[in-house]
Amino acid sequence: MLAADIKPHRLAFAKVKIKRLLQLLPAERVGLIVFSGAAVMQCPLTRDTATFNLFLDQVDAETISSGTTSLDQALLKVITVMNDLPTKKNKIVVVFTDGEDFSSNLSVVKEQAKEIGLHIFTYGVGTAQGAPVPIMNDNGQSVGYEKNEQGNVVMSKLNEGILQALSRESGGKYLSPTQSDDDLKSLVADVEQFEKEKFDDKEISTQEDRYPYFLGISFFALLLEWLL
Repeated sequence: MLAADIKPHRLAFAKVKIKRLLQLLPAERVGLIVFSGAAVMQCPLTRDTATFNLFLDQVDAETISSGTTSLDQALLKVITVMNDLPTKKNKIVVVFTDGEDFSSNLSVVKEQAKEIGLHIFTYGVGTAQGAPVPIMNDNGQSVGYEKNEQGNVVMSKLNEGILQALSRESGGKYLSPTQSDDDLKSLVADVEQFEKEKFDDKEISTQEDRYPYFLGISFFALLLEWLL
């Protein structure tokens, strides 16, 4: 998560993008889920974006550094949240991650997501070229880089393939990172069009609020784990 192929590093970049997304796309409620081997509800669904941002600010390398990364566990947590609110019609999740995944049950979980109508938008945090991952001491200073068993520096690279497939199969969309707001504006346009189509299908009155009614956007802070 501290790889610096996106400045200043991936985790900081993702947090900035999440905050900016909330400004561009008002939602009914938002929640924060962070995950590595397990998924944790960092911030329950809330309408208070200031509170959400406080929880987001607390996310750091230590918060999500346990075990290998498992997208299936993250999605299971989202599905659980969705099932607690069965009256909501539109179910959308935005996943911020580098795409590294060691799930053992992802195909089954994807089917469960389809069954409840969960649309998964994925945001790739990182680059295809990748970057080494620094080892930090207790003072937050870099003291070297992660290495594999052969003593070679491990490069973390964005795995777009798994994220593209996940979004495509769920009716969502994959987004590539940009330093500008172009990536987020594209996401906003896609979600608003998605919601518009839903409203048209159900013949919703034009007096209804035009902004998307999210069941809750669960933002996944990325975690980098290495296959040694």
